[in-house]
Amino acid sequence: MKRLLCVLADQQALGATLAPLTGMGLGALRLRQFPDGETYVRVLDDVRGADVAILCQLHHPDEKTLPLLLLVATLRDLGARRVGIIAPYLAYMRQDKRFEEGEGISARYFARLLSSQVDWLLTVDPHLHRIHALREVYSIPALAMTAVQPIAAWLREHVQKPVVIGPDGESEQWAARVAEAAGCPYEVLTKERFGDRDVQVSLPHVEAYREHTPVLVDDIISTGRTMQQAAQHLQAAGLCAPLCIGVHGIFAPGAREEMLAAGLRVVTCNSIPGPGEQIDLAPLLAEGLRALGV
Repeated sequence: MKRLLCVLADQQALGATLAPLTGMGLGALRLRQFPDGETYVRVLDDVRGADVAILCQLHHPDEKTLPLLLLVATLRDLGARRVGIIAPYLAYMRQDKRFEEGEGISARYFARLLSSQVDWLLTVDPHLHRIHALREVYSIPALAMTAVQPIAAWLREHVQKPVVIGPDGESEQWAARVAEAAGCPYEVLTKERFGDRDVQVSLPHVEAYREHTPVLVDDIISTGRTMQQAAQHLQAAGLCAPLCIGVHGIFAPGAREEMLAAGLRVVTCNSIPGPGEQIDLAPLLAEGLRALGV
């Protein structure tokens, strides 16, 4: 059976690495915009009876979702047997409840939209809070892989004597998993409140890590403020400027530059292309495709 990987804009490098790991052929596409902004889609392969995976970047999803859905519809119209989406970064997970009267629960609506169009979904470390598993909102097979092992492997190869730091109590489970996989220690910054505006942040056992490289790890780097604040506390405690690792480097305007100006080294996975992407998710995605039976 023919198996094709169709790669949308900005994911060509990841697609070129992923295709050989899966045995899929790279599908040939032409996607462009007409002068009025409408999307033109042409599939240059014979996809009749084929299983097709679409590797797409859903960062800034409003401008990318409609071309994606037009491609899905075109593939089905041309006779593809199954069509699924590989979205290393999955958008619309933030608004997972009605915080204010009259708000829409966009996480559920977006899941309903994709579930109505494709046969399966593969992603990496979606930003889950009140939704605990993708199956709660997606009615299709939807698998979320975790970048813990790729991050840990990168740390083992590139960082001497790392200590993984969780910036707060909520991050402890994440920090512990990365540290265990990397075979290194971890600590969590603690906060002690003495008054409404008097909060002291400290690192337990700081003396044990004077010779270590502190590593801050999070699923998403957006404004970078959490990591910058944690870095200030670590440096005030006498440690060197930490290495900051994010699975998904969203980076609000100016955020990356601000982090670099503060002396921080920033490394991300290649879920969202951009400067600093050093951790390859292709082997992880190939594992996920096998688990989905694609």
